[in-house]
Amino acid sequence: MIDETSASGKAPFTPEQFAHLGDGSIAYVKAIRSEDAARLFPQVGSIQPGLRLFALLGADGSPIMLTDSKDAAIANAWENELQTVSLH
Repeated sequence: MIDETSASGKAPFTPEQFAHLGDGSIAYVKAIRSEDAARLFPQVGSIQPGLRLFALLGADGSPIMLTDSKDAAIANAWENELQTVSLH
C-alpha cells in the first residue's frame, strides 16, 4: 500500500499541483495506432489505417508532436529540452 501523505498528515501536493508536475520539463513517448491519432491530434486529417505511430506528449498528456519514428519523437523532446520518461 502506498501512503500518499507526508509525516505531517497532509498530502505532499494538491490535486492541481500534481496535475502540473513536470509541465514544461517532462514528456513521454507513446506508441499509438494511426486510427487513434485524430483523437490526440485533430488537425492530422486522414491517415492510412494500420500504421504504428509515436506521439510525444507533455507530462499532463497534452499532445506535442506525432511521428512515425520513436527516435524522432525523442530527438524532438531533447531539442525542446524535455526529459523523456518511460511509462509502463
